[in-house]
Amino acid sequence: MKRKTNINKGVFDTLDREGSFRLGVSLLVIFFLVCCLPGPSRADIYRYIDSEGIVHYTNTPTASGFKLYIREKPVGITVGSVSKTYDAIIRKAQVKYGIAFSLIKAVIHAESGFNPRAVSKKGAKGLMQIMPDNYRALSVLDPFDPSQNIMGGTRYLKQLLNRYDAKLPLALAAYNAGPTAVDRYRRIPPYTETQNYVQKVMTLYNRYKNI
Repeated sequence: MKRKTNINKGVFDTLDREGSFRLGVSLLVIFFLVCCLPGPSRADIYRYIDSEGIVHYTNTPTASGFKLYIREKPVGITVGSVSKTYDAIIRKAQVKYGIAFSLIKAVIHAESGFNPRAVSKKGAKGLMQIMPDNYRALSVLDPFDPSQNIMGGTRYLKQLLNRYDAKLPLALAAYNAGPTAVDRYRRIPPYTETQNYVQKVMTLYNRYKNI
């Protein structure tokens, strides 16, 4: 061990002034890149209750009153190789309902993994996993038709965002657990599945915004 230390010391001792300068510049550049490049987006969810008892949720807190509510967990999904098959339909839904392309895609990713024939244990079908009870209200005749499903699912998401005053975590919780559960608790319901779902969609949403 002592010999190894001496050898390393000897190497650095023999650097001439020009080599030392180049090494210093290289280290400075590396330090700059590490410090300045944006880190990965997080989807931690923070909650704040104001003086009127109104609950606010965000993943980008701007005041000290916000407290951590749900911490982001690894979702085990990458977005680099995700199918772009339905991007054209998603963009149509984006324009029609004013919902961000990256959010619609995140919901589809979380709901069905881009499988248009997906069917849940509860009977939800298609890319955005629409329940049969909602077909008529969302103008969905064939839930396995990608266009009808994405347009219907985005329409429903828009309705939920309007219902919960654009509070995305609450709208996502209602998409997963139903509005009744969210209304009952006046917050994200204390269901592990729903809390994990909200965190997962928020994580995917942030990732899609950055690609």
